[in-house]
Amino acid sequence: MIIGVLALQGDFKEHIEILKKCGVDAVEVRLPSDLNEVSGLVIPGGESTTIGKLLDSSGLHDSIVKKYGKGMPIYGTCAGAILLAKKIEGSDQPRLGLLDVNVKRNDYGRQLDSFEAPLDLRRIGKINGIFIRAPIISSIGKNVEILGKEKNNPVLIQQGNILASTFHPELTDDKRVHEYFIKMVRDSQ
Repeated sequence: MIIGVLALQGDFKEHIEILKKCGVDAVEVRLPSDLNEVSGLVIPGGESTTIGKLLDSSGLHDSIVKKYGKGMPIYGTCAGAILLAKKIEGSDQPRLGLLDVNVKRNDYGRQLDSFEAPLDLRRIGKINGIFIRAPIISSIGKNVEILGKEKNNPVLIQQGNILASTFHPELTDDKRVHEYFIKMVRDSQ
């Protein structure tokens, strides 16, 4: 099994490292052809507007949507969660729009307002969440399951084959969120 990590901008290297520590092959995805052999895709944190524009200009946008339609699981962290959302409040930036949620970009505050918080995640357990210019999920559709909250805000959600977090598990040594996604990918095959 090979898991792709969108490598257009952001902290893709950290996701590749943690996926390899989980014992799976991980590859950088920069072009539509890079999706051919992957069974799942991680969309990392970074600058969501920039990544969205690069998705369009690289041709990856349509290729990701098409492959997701055939069952490929996707995991988005922070900016990745923003790009997966159907609606980004106050923005018409490019996005995949596959996840039935509304998000507010940087709603916890600026870079200086970044923080860590203990989280208790369903099916995963207690972890330390790192929030960097994190979005807030302001509303969710009926088929979206909340797997974890921080101060009553959803921070880990799942809709079918999509997993999204507003925090950065790749910046810790805890592999359990990535292992959960790997299980989603295995179960989809």
